[in-house]
Amino acid sequence: MKELLLGIDIGTSSCKAAVFKKNGEVVAAANAGYQVSYPKPGYAEQNPDDWWKAVCKATKECMEKGSVNPSDIAGIGVDGLSWAAVAVDRQGNVLANTPLWMDNRSAGICEKVNREIGEEEIFRVSGNPLTAQYTTGKVLWYQENRPEVYQETHKILQSNSFIVYRLTGQFSQDVCQSYGWHCFDMEYGVWDEGMRKAMGIPEEFLPEISPCHAVVGTVTKKAAEECGLTEGIPVVAGALDAACGTIGAGVLHNGETQEQGGQAGGISICIDTYKADPRLILSHYVIPGSWILQGGTTGGGGVMRWMEQEFGDYERMMAGGLGKSSLVQFNEIAGRVAPGSDGVVFLPYMSGERTPIWDPDAKGVFYGLDFSKTKGHLVRASMEGVAYSVRHNLEAAEEAGASVKVLRSMGGSANSLLWTQMKSDITGKPIQVPNSDTATTLGAAILAGVGVGLYRDFEEAVDKTVTVKRVHEPNQEVKAAYDKGYEIYLELYRNLRQTMKK
Repeated sequence: MKELLLGIDIGTSSCKAAVFKKNGEVVAAANAGYQVSYPKPGYAEQNPDDWWKAVCKATKECMEKGSVNPSDIAGIGVDGLSWAAVAVDRQGNVLANTPLWMDNRSAGICEKVNREIGEEEIFRVSGNPLTAQYTTGKVLWYQENRPEVYQETHKILQSNSFIVYRLTGQFSQDVCQSYGWHCFDMEYGVWDEGMRKAMGIPEEFLPEISPCHAVVGTVTKKAAEECGLTEGIPVVAGALDAACGTIGAGVLHNGETQEQGGQAGGISICIDTYKADPRLILSHYVIPGSWILQGGTTGGGGVMRWMEQEFGDYERMMAGGLGKSSLVQFNEIAGRVAPGSDGVVFLPYMSGERTPIWDPDAKGVFYGLDFSKTKGHLVRASMEGVAYSVRHNLEAAEEAGASVKVLRSMGGSANSLLWTQMKSDITGKPIQVPNSDTATTLGAAILAGVGVGLYRDFEEAVDKTVTVKRVHEPNQEVKAAYDKGYEIYLELYRNLRQTMKK
Protein backbone atom coordinates (compact mmCIF):
# COMPACT_ATOMS: atom_id res chain seq x y z
CA MET A 1 0.00 0.00 0.00
CA LYS A 2 1.22 3.52 -0.84
CA GLU A 3 1.89 5.35 2.43
CA LEU A 4 4.09 8.32 1.51
CA LEU A 5 2.69 11.84 1.25
CA LEU A 6 4.15 14.92 -0.42
CA GLY A 7 3.52 18.37 1.05
CA ILE A 8 4.37 21.51 -0.93
CA ASP A 9 4.44 24.97 0.68
CA ILE A 10 4.54 28.16 -1.42
CA GLY A 11 5.94 30.74 0.98
CA THR A 12 6.82 34.37 0.45
CA SER A 13 10.54 33.77 0.05
CA SER A 14 10.79 30.12 -0.94
CA CYS A 15 9.03 26.89 -1.76
CA LYS A 16 9.41 24.03 0.66
CA ALA A 17 8.68 20.42 -0.22
CA ALA A 18 8.74 17.42 2.10
CA VAL A 19 7.91 13.73 1.83
CA PHE A 20 6.38 12.18 4.94
CA LYS A 21 5.69 8.69 6.17
CA LYS A 22 2.22 7.96 7.51
CA ASN A 23 3.46 8.59 11.06
CA GLY A 24 4.65 12.10 10.16
CA GLU A 25 8.33 11.19 9.95
CA VAL A 26 10.17 13.26 7.35
CA VAL A 27 11.72 11.13 4.62
CA ALA A 28 13.25 14.08 2.80
CA ALA A 29 12.83 17.84 2.61
CA ALA A 30 14.12 20.52 0.28
CA ASN A 31 13.51 24.15 -0.57
CA ALA A 32 14.11 26.52 -3.44
CA GLY A 33 13.99 30.29 -3.23
CA TYR A 34 12.71 33.13 -5.37
CA GLN A 35 12.64 36.89 -5.19
CA VAL A 36 10.02 39.46 -4.26
CA SER A 37 9.95 42.46 -6.58
CA TYR A 38 9.21 45.96 -5.23
CA PRO A 39 8.79 47.99 -8.46
CA LYS A 40 7.18 51.01 -6.76
CA PRO A 41 6.49 52.19 -3.20
CA GLY A 42 3.67 50.07 -1.78
CA TYR A 43 4.10 47.37 -4.42
CA ALA A 44 5.26 43.81 -3.68
CA GLU A 45 4.88 41.14 -6.36
CA GLN A 46 6.16 37.83 -7.67
CA ASN A 47 6.11 35.87 -10.90
CA PRO A 48 4.04 32.70 -10.26
CA ASP A 49 6.12 30.88 -12.87
CA ASP A 50 9.02 31.24 -10.44
CA TRP A 51 6.95 29.33 -7.87
CA TRP A 52 6.53 26.48 -10.33
CA LYS A 53 10.24 26.36 -11.13
CA ALA A 54 10.97 26.21 -7.40
CA VAL A 55 8.41 23.43 -6.92
CA CYS A 56 10.05 21.38 -9.66
CA LYS A 57 13.49 21.89 -8.17
CA ALA A 58 12.44 21.12 -4.59
CA THR A 59 10.38 18.02 -5.41
CA LYS A 60 13.15 16.57 -7.56
CA GLU A 61 15.63 17.17 -4.75
CA CYS A 62 13.28 15.44 -2.29
CA MET A 63 13.04 12.38 -4.49
CA GLU A 64 16.81 12.21 -4.83
CA LYS A 65 17.75 12.97 -1.21
CA GLY A 66 15.29 10.47 0.21
CA SER A 67 15.76 7.86 -2.53
CA VAL A 68 11.98 8.10 -2.90
CA ASN A 69 10.21 6.11 -5.57
CA PRO A 70 7.54 8.59 -6.77
CA SER A 71 5.14 5.70 -7.38
CA ASP A 72 5.04 5.20 -3.57
CA ILE A 73 3.45 8.65 -3.04
CA ALA A 74 -0.24 8.25 -2.18
CA GLY A 75 -1.19 11.91 -2.52
CA ILE A 76 0.00 15.50 -2.78
CA GLY A 77 -1.16 18.54 -0.81
CA VAL A 78 -0.24 22.14 -1.62
CA ASP A 79 -0.52 25.19 0.61
CA GLY A 80 0.47 28.74 -0.15
CA LEU A 81 0.74 32.35 0.82
CA SER A 82 -2.46 34.32 1.15
CA TRP A 83 -4.32 36.73 -1.10
CA ALA A 84 -2.56 36.21 -4.39
CA ALA A 85 -4.36 37.13 -7.61
CA VAL A 86 -2.79 34.97 -10.31
CA ALA A 87 -4.42 35.97 -13.59
CA VAL A 88 -4.27 33.14 -16.13
CA ASP A 89 -5.76 32.68 -19.59
CA ARG A 90 -7.69 29.62 -20.81
CA GLN A 91 -4.45 27.72 -21.35
CA GLY A 92 -3.29 28.51 -17.83
CA ASN A 93 -0.59 30.96 -18.93
CA VAL A 94 0.34 33.63 -16.38
CA LEU A 95 -0.67 37.07 -17.66
CA ALA A 96 1.08 39.25 -15.07
CA ASN A 97 3.06 39.16 -11.87
CA THR A 98 0.76 38.73 -8.89
CA PRO A 99 0.65 41.31 -6.11
CA LEU A 100 1.40 39.69 -2.74
CA TRP A 101 -0.29 39.83 0.65
CA MET A 102 1.75 42.90 1.63
CA ASP A 103 0.99 44.84 -1.56
CA ASN A 104 -0.93 48.09 -1.02
CA ARG A 105 -1.38 49.38 -4.58
CA SER A 106 -5.17 49.01 -4.55
CA ALA A 107 -5.77 51.03 -1.37
CA GLY A 108 -7.54 53.86 -3.22
CA ILE A 109 -9.72 51.45 -5.17
CA CYS A 110 -10.74 49.67 -1.99
CA GLU A 111 -11.67 52.95 -0.33
CA LYS A 112 -13.85 53.82 -3.33
CA VAL A 113 -15.63 50.43 -3.32
CA ASN A 114 -16.18 50.66 0.43
CA ARG A 115 -17.90 54.01 -0.08
CA GLU A 116 -20.01 52.83 -3.02
CA ILE A 117 -21.19 49.47 -1.64
CA GLY A 118 -20.73 50.15 2.05
CA GLU A 119 -18.13 48.77 4.42
CA GLU A 120 -20.76 47.17 6.66
CA GLU A 121 -22.45 45.33 3.79
CA ILE A 122 -19.15 44.03 2.44
CA PHE A 123 -18.17 42.87 5.92
CA ARG A 124 -21.57 41.27 6.50
CA VAL A 125 -21.10 39.01 3.47
CA SER A 126 -17.38 38.29 3.59
CA GLY A 127 -16.56 38.48 7.30
CA ASN A 128 -13.49 40.55 6.43
CA PRO A 129 -12.80 44.23 5.80
CA LEU A 130 -12.05 45.23 2.21
CA THR A 131 -8.44 46.39 2.22
CA ALA A 132 -5.68 46.43 -0.35
CA GLN A 133 -4.03 43.26 0.91
CA TYR A 134 -6.88 40.93 -0.11
CA THR A 135 -7.38 39.38 -3.56
CA THR A 136 -10.46 41.48 -4.38
CA GLY A 137 -8.69 44.84 -4.57
CA LYS A 138 -5.89 43.43 -6.70
CA VAL A 139 -8.32 42.12 -9.30
CA LEU A 140 -10.12 45.46 -9.40
CA TRP A 141 -6.70 47.10 -9.82
CA TYR A 142 -6.11 44.93 -12.89
CA GLN A 143 -9.41 46.19 -14.28
CA GLU A 144 -8.41 49.84 -13.90
CA ASN A 145 -4.69 49.67 -14.56
CA ARG A 146 -4.02 46.55 -16.63
CA PRO A 147 -7.07 46.24 -18.91
CA GLU A 148 -5.13 44.02 -21.34
CA VAL A 149 -4.58 41.54 -18.48
CA TYR A 150 -8.15 41.80 -17.24
CA GLN A 151 -9.62 41.14 -20.68
CA GLU A 152 -7.48 38.05 -21.27
CA THR A 153 -8.11 36.59 -17.80
CA HIS A 154 -10.00 33.30 -17.63
CA LYS A 155 -9.45 32.47 -13.94
CA ILE A 156 -7.96 34.13 -10.89
CA LEU A 157 -5.99 31.58 -8.90
CA GLN A 158 -4.42 31.55 -5.46
CA SER A 159 -0.82 30.48 -4.88
CA ASN A 160 -1.71 26.88 -4.06
CA SER A 161 -4.40 26.54 -6.72
CA PHE A 162 -1.93 27.78 -9.33
CA ILE A 163 0.49 24.99 -8.38
CA VAL A 164 -2.40 22.50 -8.29
CA TYR A 165 -3.24 23.62 -11.83
CA ARG A 166 0.33 23.13 -12.97
CA LEU A 167 0.33 19.64 -11.43
CA THR A 168 -3.08 18.53 -12.70
CA GLY A 169 -4.31 20.85 -15.45
CA GLN A 170 -7.45 21.51 -13.35
CA PHE A 171 -8.63 24.93 -12.17
CA SER A 172 -9.72 24.86 -8.52
CA GLN A 173 -10.45 27.03 -5.49
CA ASP A 174 -10.28 25.65 -1.96
CA VAL A 175 -12.76 26.91 0.62
CA CYS A 176 -10.02 28.17 2.95
CA GLN A 177 -8.29 30.51 0.48
CA SER A 178 -11.66 31.83 -0.69
CA TYR A 179 -11.45 34.39 2.11
CA GLY A 180 -9.37 36.56 -0.22
CA TRP A 181 -12.58 37.36 -2.13
CA HIS A 182 -15.23 39.69 -0.70
CA CYS A 183 -17.92 38.10 -2.86
CA PHE A 184 -17.42 34.92 -0.80
CA ASP A 185 -20.08 34.23 1.82
CA MET A 186 -17.90 33.42 4.79
CA GLU A 187 -20.63 31.94 6.96
CA TYR A 188 -21.94 29.47 4.40
CA GLY A 189 -18.86 28.89 2.23
CA VAL A 190 -20.33 29.80 -1.18
CA TRP A 191 -19.95 32.57 -3.74
CA ASP A 192 -22.38 35.44 -3.13
CA GLU A 193 -23.90 36.44 -6.46
CA GLY A 194 -25.22 39.78 -5.27
CA MET A 195 -21.84 40.96 -4.02
CA ARG A 196 -20.05 39.55 -7.07
CA LYS A 197 -22.28 41.60 -9.36
CA ALA A 198 -22.05 44.70 -7.18
CA MET A 199 -18.27 44.56 -7.41
CA GLY A 200 -18.32 43.83 -11.13
CA ILE A 201 -16.31 40.62 -10.86
CA PRO A 202 -16.91 38.25 -13.79
CA GLU A 203 -18.33 34.89 -12.74
CA GLU A 204 -15.77 33.20 -15.00
CA PHE A 205 -12.92 34.43 -12.79
CA LEU A 206 -14.12 32.29 -9.84
CA PRO A 207 -13.29 28.57 -9.88
CA GLU A 208 -15.63 26.06 -8.25
CA ILE A 209 -15.09 25.86 -4.49
CA SER A 210 -13.83 22.55 -3.05
CA PRO A 211 -13.10 21.27 0.46
CA CYS A 212 -9.39 21.55 1.22
CA HIS A 213 -8.91 17.78 1.33
CA ALA A 214 -10.91 17.04 -1.82
CA VAL A 215 -9.01 15.38 -4.66
CA VAL A 216 -9.33 17.79 -7.61
CA GLY A 217 -7.08 16.04 -10.12
CA THR A 218 -4.04 13.86 -10.68
CA VAL A 219 -0.49 14.62 -11.78
CA THR A 220 -0.24 14.92 -15.56
CA LYS A 221 2.48 13.35 -17.66
CA LYS A 222 4.01 16.79 -18.39
CA ALA A 223 4.06 17.80 -14.72
CA ALA A 224 5.52 14.43 -13.72
CA GLU A 225 8.40 14.92 -16.12
CA GLU A 226 9.08 18.45 -14.89
CA CYS A 227 8.83 17.61 -11.18
CA GLY A 228 10.35 14.14 -11.08
CA LEU A 229 7.04 12.60 -10.05
CA THR A 230 4.82 9.83 -11.42
CA GLU A 231 1.78 10.47 -13.56
CA GLY A 232 -1.54 9.83 -11.84
CA ILE A 233 -0.76 10.80 -8.22
CA PRO A 234 -3.91 12.33 -6.63
CA VAL A 235 -3.68 16.03 -5.75
CA VAL A 236 -6.02 17.72 -3.26
CA ALA A 237 -7.26 21.33 -3.38
CA GLY A 238 -4.97 22.48 -0.59
CA ALA A 239 -5.25 25.56 1.59
CA LEU A 240 -3.74 28.71 3.04
CA ASP A 241 -0.24 28.26 4.46
CA ALA A 242 -1.33 29.47 7.90
CA ALA A 243 -4.18 26.96 7.94
CA CYS A 244 -1.90 24.08 6.98
CA GLY A 245 0.60 25.23 9.59
CA THR A 246 -2.26 25.22 12.08
CA ILE A 247 -3.31 21.64 11.42
CA GLY A 248 0.35 20.64 11.13
CA ALA A 249 0.89 22.06 14.61
CA GLY A 250 -1.91 19.86 15.92
CA VAL A 251 -4.74 22.41 16.28
CA LEU A 252 -8.06 20.56 16.05
CA HIS A 253 -10.55 21.97 18.50
CA ASN A 254 -12.27 25.21 19.44
CA GLY A 255 -9.88 27.68 21.10
CA GLU A 256 -6.69 25.86 20.16
CA THR A 257 -4.30 28.36 18.57
CA GLN A 258 -1.30 28.33 16.28
CA GLU A 259 1.33 31.05 16.57
CA GLN A 260 3.07 31.64 13.27
CA GLY A 261 6.73 32.51 13.01
CA GLY A 262 7.42 32.46 9.30
CA GLN A 263 8.17 35.47 7.09
CA ALA A 264 4.90 36.98 8.34
CA GLY A 265 3.69 36.68 11.91
CA GLY A 266 0.32 36.13 13.52
CA ILE A 267 -2.06 33.72 15.17
CA SER A 268 -4.73 31.30 13.96
CA ILE A 269 -7.47 30.36 16.42
CA CYS A 270 -9.74 27.42 15.64
CA ILE A 271 -13.39 28.33 16.26
CA ASP A 272 -16.49 26.20 15.75
CA THR A 273 -18.95 29.11 15.68
CA TYR A 274 -19.00 31.91 13.12
CA LYS A 275 -17.34 34.98 14.68
CA ALA A 276 -16.21 37.91 12.55
CA ASP A 277 -14.38 40.99 13.76
CA PRO A 278 -13.21 43.78 11.42
CA ARG A 279 -9.89 44.04 13.24
CA LEU A 280 -9.04 40.42 12.42
CA ILE A 281 -9.05 37.96 9.51
CA LEU A 282 -11.57 35.14 9.18
CA SER A 283 -11.37 32.12 6.92
CA HIS A 284 -12.75 28.63 6.75
CA TYR A 285 -10.47 26.07 8.36
CA VAL A 286 -9.30 22.89 6.69
CA ILE A 287 -11.60 20.93 9.02
CA PRO A 288 -15.16 21.18 7.66
CA GLY A 289 -17.51 23.11 9.93
CA SER A 290 -14.72 25.17 11.49
CA TRP A 291 -13.17 28.57 10.89
CA ILE A 292 -9.88 30.15 11.88
CA LEU A 293 -9.87 33.63 13.35
CA GLN A 294 -6.50 35.07 12.42
CA GLY A 295 -4.20 37.84 13.36
CA GLY A 296 -1.90 38.43 10.42
CA THR A 297 1.05 40.80 10.71
CA THR A 298 3.69 41.94 8.26
CA GLY A 299 6.37 41.56 10.94
CA GLY A 300 7.36 38.01 11.84
CA GLY A 301 10.46 36.01 11.07
CA GLY A 302 10.98 38.45 8.22
CA VAL A 303 11.96 41.11 10.76
CA MET A 304 14.91 39.04 11.91
CA ARG A 305 15.78 38.17 8.31
CA TRP A 306 15.93 41.91 7.56
CA MET A 307 17.98 42.60 10.70
CA GLU A 308 20.48 39.90 9.77
CA GLN A 309 20.73 41.07 6.19
CA GLU A 310 21.33 44.72 7.05
CA PHE A 311 23.24 44.48 10.34
CA GLY A 312 24.77 40.99 10.35
CA ASP A 313 27.99 41.48 8.35
CA TYR A 314 30.19 40.79 11.39
CA GLU A 315 28.19 37.75 12.46
CA ARG A 316 28.29 36.30 8.94
CA MET A 317 32.06 36.82 8.85
CA MET A 318 32.48 35.06 12.20
CA ALA A 319 30.07 32.22 11.48
CA GLY A 320 32.63 29.80 10.07
CA GLY A 321 35.20 30.24 12.82
CA LEU A 322 32.64 30.08 15.61
CA GLY A 323 30.60 27.29 14.08
CA LYS A 324 27.49 29.37 14.73
CA SER A 325 25.16 30.92 12.18
CA SER A 326 24.63 34.67 12.19
CA LEU A 327 21.10 34.17 13.54
CA VAL A 328 22.37 32.04 16.43
CA GLN A 329 24.82 34.83 17.24
CA PHE A 330 21.97 37.35 17.08
CA ASN A 331 20.09 35.26 19.64
CA GLU A 332 23.13 35.28 21.91
CA ILE A 333 23.63 39.05 21.86
CA ALA A 334 19.89 39.59 22.37
CA GLY A 335 19.97 37.21 25.32
CA ARG A 336 22.51 39.40 27.08
CA VAL A 337 20.02 42.30 27.15
CA ALA A 338 17.41 42.48 29.93
CA PRO A 339 13.70 41.84 29.20
CA GLY A 340 12.18 45.11 28.01
CA SER A 341 15.41 46.00 26.15
CA ASP A 342 16.19 48.77 28.64
CA GLY A 343 13.38 50.89 27.19
CA VAL A 344 14.04 50.29 23.49
CA VAL A 345 10.74 49.47 21.74
CA PHE A 346 10.27 48.44 18.12
CA LEU A 347 7.17 48.74 15.95
CA PRO A 348 7.45 45.85 13.42
CA TYR A 349 5.35 47.51 10.71
CA MET A 350 7.86 46.85 7.94
CA SER A 351 5.37 46.76 5.08
CA GLY A 352 2.45 48.63 6.55
CA GLU A 353 0.47 46.52 8.98
CA ARG A 354 -2.47 44.20 8.78
CA THR A 355 -4.30 43.16 11.94
CA PRO A 356 -5.47 44.62 14.18
CA ILE A 357 -4.73 48.17 12.94
CA TRP A 358 -5.12 47.72 9.14
CA ASP A 359 -2.83 50.60 8.24
CA PRO A 360 -0.91 50.39 4.95
CA ASP A 361 0.98 53.57 5.92
CA ALA A 362 2.28 52.18 9.23
CA LYS A 363 6.07 52.28 9.51
CA GLY A 364 8.73 50.39 11.41
CA VAL A 365 10.05 52.44 14.33
CA PHE A 366 12.82 52.08 16.92
CA TYR A 367 12.19 54.15 20.06
CA GLY A 368 14.36 54.69 23.12
CA LEU A 369 17.85 54.84 21.62
CA ASP A 370 20.79 56.54 23.31
CA PHE A 371 24.57 56.08 23.37
CA SER A 372 24.34 53.24 25.87
CA LYS A 373 22.36 51.02 23.49
CA THR A 374 23.99 48.24 21.50
CA LYS A 375 23.22 46.04 18.54
CA GLY A 376 21.93 43.53 21.08
CA HIS A 377 19.29 46.04 22.17
CA LEU A 378 18.13 46.47 18.58
CA VAL A 379 17.94 42.73 18.00
CA ARG A 380 16.10 42.03 21.25
CA ALA A 381 13.72 44.95 20.76
CA SER A 382 12.93 43.63 17.28
CA MET A 383 12.04 40.23 18.72
CA GLU A 384 9.97 41.81 21.49
CA GLY A 385 8.15 44.04 18.98
CA VAL A 386 6.99 40.99 17.03
CA ALA A 387 5.87 39.39 20.29
CA TYR A 388 3.94 42.56 21.21
CA SER A 389 2.11 42.28 17.88
CA VAL A 390 1.09 38.74 18.83
CA ARG A 391 -0.29 40.00 22.16
CA HIS A 392 -2.13 42.83 20.40
CA ASN A 393 -3.87 40.33 18.13
CA LEU A 394 -4.67 37.93 20.96
CA GLU A 395 -6.34 40.70 22.91
CA ALA A 396 -8.45 41.65 19.88
CA ALA A 397 -9.45 38.00 19.38
CA GLU A 398 -10.47 37.58 23.00
CA GLU A 399 -12.53 40.76 22.79
CA ALA A 400 -14.22 39.22 19.73
CA GLY A 401 -15.26 36.21 21.80
CA ALA A 402 -12.48 33.71 21.18
CA SER A 403 -11.01 31.85 24.12
CA VAL A 404 -7.28 31.14 23.94
CA LYS A 405 -5.46 29.13 26.58
CA VAL A 406 -2.41 27.62 24.84
CA LEU A 407 -0.42 28.59 21.75
CA ARG A 408 1.24 26.09 19.42
CA SER A 409 4.23 27.71 17.77
CA MET A 410 5.55 26.89 14.31
CA GLY A 411 7.78 28.44 11.66
CA GLY A 412 11.47 29.24 11.69
CA SER A 413 11.33 31.59 14.67
CA ALA A 414 10.01 28.75 16.86
CA ASN A 415 13.53 27.31 16.70
CA SER A 416 14.70 30.22 18.82
CA LEU A 417 14.17 29.27 22.46
CA LEU A 418 14.76 32.90 23.44
CA TRP A 419 12.16 34.30 21.05
CA THR A 420 9.58 31.65 21.90
CA GLN A 421 10.04 32.31 25.63
CA MET A 422 9.62 36.05 24.99
CA LYS A 423 6.31 35.38 23.26
CA SER A 424 5.13 33.26 26.19
CA ASP A 425 6.20 35.91 28.70
CA ILE A 426 4.66 38.81 26.76
CA THR A 427 1.34 37.10 25.99
CA GLY A 428 1.07 35.29 29.31
CA LYS A 429 0.22 32.07 27.45
CA PRO A 430 1.98 28.69 27.59
CA ILE A 431 3.50 27.81 24.21
CA GLN A 432 3.85 24.26 22.91
CA VAL A 433 6.32 23.67 20.08
CA PRO A 434 5.79 20.68 17.79
CA ASN A 435 8.02 19.95 14.78
CA SER A 436 8.07 23.62 13.85
CA ASP A 437 10.18 23.45 10.69
CA THR A 438 7.86 21.06 8.92
CA ALA A 439 4.46 21.99 10.39
CA THR A 440 3.21 23.70 7.22
CA THR A 441 4.32 21.03 4.75
CA LEU A 442 3.04 18.40 7.17
CA GLY A 443 -0.33 20.15 7.20
CA ALA A 444 -0.45 20.04 3.41
CA ALA A 445 0.46 16.36 3.51
CA ILE A 446 -2.26 15.71 6.10
CA LEU A 447 -4.84 17.19 3.71
CA ALA A 448 -3.67 14.75 1.06
CA GLY A 449 -3.68 11.85 3.52
CA VAL A 450 -7.26 12.52 4.58
CA GLY A 451 -8.29 13.12 0.98
CA VAL A 452 -6.98 9.80 -0.31
CA GLY A 453 -8.16 7.84 2.75
CA LEU A 454 -4.76 7.18 4.31
CA TYR A 455 -6.21 8.65 7.52
CA ARG A 456 -9.77 8.10 8.68
CA ASP A 457 -10.16 11.78 9.62
CA PHE A 458 -8.19 14.78 10.84
CA GLU A 459 -8.21 13.53 14.44
CA GLU A 460 -6.43 10.34 13.42
CA ALA A 461 -4.03 12.25 11.18
CA VAL A 462 -2.93 14.62 13.96
CA ASP A 463 -2.75 11.79 16.50
CA LYS A 464 -0.37 9.86 14.26
CA THR A 465 1.82 12.72 13.04
CA VAL A 466 2.14 15.59 15.54
CA THR A 467 4.37 15.46 18.62
CA VAL A 468 5.12 18.33 21.00
CA LYS A 469 8.89 18.74 21.43
CA ARG A 470 9.00 21.34 24.18
CA VAL A 471 6.79 23.65 26.28
CA HIS A 472 7.40 27.25 27.38
CA GLU A 473 5.59 28.60 30.45
CA PRO A 474 5.25 32.37 31.03
CA ASN A 475 7.69 33.83 33.56
CA GLN A 476 5.83 36.12 35.92
CA GLU A 477 9.05 37.77 37.10
CA VAL A 478 9.44 39.65 33.80
CA LYS A 479 5.77 40.55 33.38
CA ALA A 480 6.13 44.13 34.67
CA ALA A 481 8.95 44.98 32.23
CA TYR A 482 7.03 43.59 29.29
CA ASP A 483 3.74 45.21 30.33
CA LYS A 484 5.51 48.58 30.35
CA GLY A 485 7.07 47.91 26.95
CA TYR A 486 3.71 46.87 25.54
CA GLU A 487 2.03 50.06 26.72
CA ILE A 488 4.75 52.10 25.01
CA TYR A 489 4.30 49.94 21.90
CA LEU A 490 0.59 50.81 21.75
CA GLU A 491 1.16 54.47 22.59
CA LEU A 492 3.84 54.91 19.91
CA TYR A 493 1.49 53.89 17.14
CA ARG A 494 -1.37 55.99 18.50
CA ASN A 495 0.88 59.05 18.60
CA LEU A 496 2.63 58.46 15.28
CA ARG A 497 -0.31 57.25 13.20
CA GLN A 498 -1.00 60.60 11.55
CA THR A 499 2.71 61.35 11.07
CA MET A 500 3.11 58.02 9.26
CA LYS A 501 0.56 59.10 6.65
CA LYS A 502 2.58 62.12 5.57
